[in-house]
Amino acid sequence: MVDLSTNCGGIKSPNPFWLASAPPTNSAYQVCKAFEAGWGGAVWKTIGAPVMNVVNRYAAIDYNGQKIVGLNNIELISDRSIEINLKEISETKKLWPDRAVVASLMVESDRQIWHDIVKRTVDSGADGIELNYGCPHGMSERGMGSAVGQVPEYCSMITEWVTEVSTIPVIVKLTPNITDIRYPGRAAKKGGADAISLINTINTIMGVNLDTFEIEPSRGGKGGHGGYAGPAVKPIALHMVSEIARDPEINLPISAIGGISTWRDALEFILLGSSNVQVCTAAMHYGFRIVEDMIDGLTNWMEEKGFTSLDQIRGKALPNITSFGEMDLLYKAVAHIDEKKCIQCNLCYIACEDTAHQCIDLLPGDGQPKADPYAAEKKQPTVREADCVGCRLCYIVCPVENCITMVRKENGGKPKTWNELVKELPQPMSLEDLRKFQHEHGIEIH
Repeated sequence: MVDLSTNCGGIKSPNPFWLASAPPTNSAYQVCKAFEAGWGGAVWKTIGAPVMNVVNRYAAIDYNGQKIVGLNNIELISDRSIEINLKEISETKKLWPDRAVVASLMVESDRQIWHDIVKRTVDSGADGIELNYGCPHGMSERGMGSAVGQVPEYCSMITEWVTEVSTIPVIVKLTPNITDIRYPGRAAKKGGADAISLINTINTIMGVNLDTFEIEPSRGGKGGHGGYAGPAVKPIALHMVSEIARDPEINLPISAIGGISTWRDALEFILLGSSNVQVCTAAMHYGFRIVEDMIDGLTNWMEEKGFTSLDQIRGKALPNITSFGEMDLLYKAVAHIDEKKCIQCNLCYIACEDTAHQCIDLLPGDGQPKADPYAAEKKQPTVREADCVGCRLCYIVCPVENCITMVRKENGGKPKTWNELVKELPQPMSLEDLRKFQHEHGIEIH
C-alpha cells in the first residue's frame, strides 16, 4: 500500500497536494469544496488589513495553442475582514480535522500588530501560519510582501516576532525576486521558522498594446507590474527549491510552489527535496478536480517503482545536481536521426546550420520509391558525427518524439572535470600550449 501522507514542519496532511494562498482559497466555501475533491491541505488567501482590488487584474500568456502558459496578477490580499476570515478558518478546520488548514498572514512591520494577529490565528484552530514575504505588487509598495522577503534582516526580524508568540508551526514564504534565494532562507531559519515555502510570484510586465501603447492589461489606460506564475515559472521554482534543500545552513522542510500542474510536476519537486507542493494556476485553469489525477498518478508511479512512502523518494535527485566545474568534460554524445521517423521538415538542419555547428547535411533521397517521378526529391537530414559537438539543439527543435536521440560515444578515457583539468594547465600558458592541451584531451576551451 502507498502512503501519501506528509508532515511539513509539524503540519500533517493525508496527501502532499495543497492549494496555495490565492484566489482559490478565498473563502470557506471554496476550501471545503477543494477538500471534497481530495486536496490534502489549503493555505488561506492572505489575511491582513482589508484592501480594495482593481478590475482587469489577471493577464495570461498563451503559446502555440496552449492557454495560460503563464499567468500574471495584480490581485492583493483578502478584501474581507480579519474577523470573517478567522471565523471561516475555524469552521473549516472543524469540518475537516484531517486536512491541513494554514493561515497566510501579512500586516505592517509592527511587532505588536504581528503579535495580535498571530494570537488570534492560533485561537482560530489553524494548523499553521504561512508568512507572506513574497507578493511583488501592491503590498510591497506599502513595505510588506517582497519588501520583507528581499531584505534578510527584515525577514529574520518579523519571523522572530511571530515565533515569539506562535504555538503552531510557522512557514516562511519566500520571494523569487532576489539574486540568491539562500540568504532569505537562512534568515527565516534564524528567525525560528519551522518550514519554508517557495516560490512566490515573479515580478513581470505582461505586454504592451502596439496600437494604444498601453500596458496589458489596461485599467483606464494604465497598467504596471504584477506577479507571474503558471507552467512557465516551473524551472525557476525547481532551481530555487533545490538551492534551499541543498543548503546545510537551512535544513528545513519545504513546501514547493511554482508551475505545478500534474503529478509529474509535483514529483519533480519532491525528488528535489520538498515535503509537499502547493498549486494555484492549474486549479484556476482547470478546477479543483485536477487533484484526482494528481493523487492517482503519484500513487501508480510509486507502486510501479516499489515505493510505499514519500520519505523514500524525497530528495533522491539532489545528489545529481553539481557545479559546472565537476561535470565530465570528456563525456561525448552525438545526435542520431531516425530516418523512419523523420518527416523531412528540416528544422534540425536549419537550426544547426544557422545557429549551431553546421554538422547536419541534407542528402538526396530517402530510399523510398517515388510516387511521382516528376516531384522534387526530398532530402534527408543526416548528422556528420565527426563534427557534432553534442549540443542537443536539433533534438530540442525536432517536432517528432524520439526521432532524434543523443547517442553516447565512448572516449576510451576516465572522466575528467574542469577542476581536474585546470590543475594540469601549464602556468603561464601560451596560445600554443592551449591548442596542444585541447588536442590532447579532445576538448574546446574558449
